[in-house]
Amino acid sequence: MATIRIVWKGGKVTANLRDTATVKQLVATLPCEASANTWGEEVYFELPVKAALEADAQQVVDPGTVCFWVEGASLALPFGPTPVSKGDECRLVTRCNVLGKIEGDPQRLKKVKPGAPIRVELIS
Repeated sequence: MATIRIVWKGGKVTANLRDTATVKQLVATLPCEASANTWGEEVYFELPVKAALEADAQQVVDPGTVCFWVEGASLALPFGPTPVSKGDECRLVTRCNVLGKIEGDPQRLKKVKPGAPIRVELIS
């Protein structure tokens, strides 16, 4: 459906998004900027999107999955274990809408610092 770029000082990732109701809402808000938060090996940040939980929402996802945390109105980018993970899994705080997948190595997100500006822009 769409390709986005997520940019922060010293790095960026590109992600391919699915065709979902939440993705359509996200794309309509782009470009946008926020302050990054980290939670274990997850980067998340608030966006001006109000979405409902979708039927295929998940709590445990693969590293690099682009998710939308409905309760926190935030894009969630897990790349490794979080404080609620069991073992090495990427476990989100609650079930989240699955929006797509980061291209390449999601470990690049380790360079995102809490409070740093982060920008999401539409590529195509």
